[in-house]
Amino acid sequence: MENSCGITCIIPFYNEGDRIFPVLEVVTALGAFDQIICVDDGSEDDTLARIRQRWPRLTVMRMPENQGKTAAIKRAVQAVESPYVMLMDADLRNLEPNELAQIVRMIGTCPDVDMLIFRRLNAEWFVRMNRADVLLSGERILRTADLRAVLAGPVDGFQLEMAINEYMWKHQKEVCWVPWSAKNTYKMDKRGPVDGFLKDVMMYADILQYIGVVSFVRQMAGFARKPLRGKPVLT
Repeated sequence: MENSCGITCIIPFYNEGDRIFPVLEVVTALGAFDQIICVDDGSEDDTLARIRQRWPRLTVMRMPENQGKTAAIKRAVQAVESPYVMLMDADLRNLEPNELAQIVRMIGTCPDVDMLIFRRLNAEWFVRMNRADVLLSGERILRTADLRAVLAGPVDGFQLEMAINEYMWKHQKEVCWVPWSAKNTYKMDKRGPVDGFLKDVMMYADILQYIGVVSFVRQMAGFARKPLRGKPVLT
């Protein structure tokens, strides 16, 4: 597949073990990206070495210590030269190569769209309840200049997706969603029910502290309600 608009794929990871390898197999096989950047956010396992051995041509970076997803992406963006960036989580399951290839093509045919969010259609009910299947989706394509503008602000920790949303809202950017069948791996599956639940609580507390309740509710009510090119909203 050839990409006409220029996209760099950024995949941050932390102690993901084998989970990242199916993601990289799909992403590297597309041949769609100007560059693929993997950022090890201070992992304590051997994932980084295994990636380097299996995909020696990938751009791989390592943070000196675990600083969170936002810091890892900020590091990666320094090396991006393409006009668009695709952010992707490392723990995705059930990726469909043809589906991802189609989404990547879409951004090249829609120059008026500033960001495409991959809406996780197979998310659990408690995720869809507050529209986290869209608002907190870790998979999205946006202009590199917009991402750099967001990262230049006081954003950290779990705040990145909502910070991007807020920036797009305030600057009246055109944002649409596309259906996405892949599923992410929940923190409870990685860390166990207690630690995973506490991490989720910390994530939402971090988000609300950053954005505020009013802006959070506003995003739930009105942000990224439109599917790309007016396609019917899927439920």
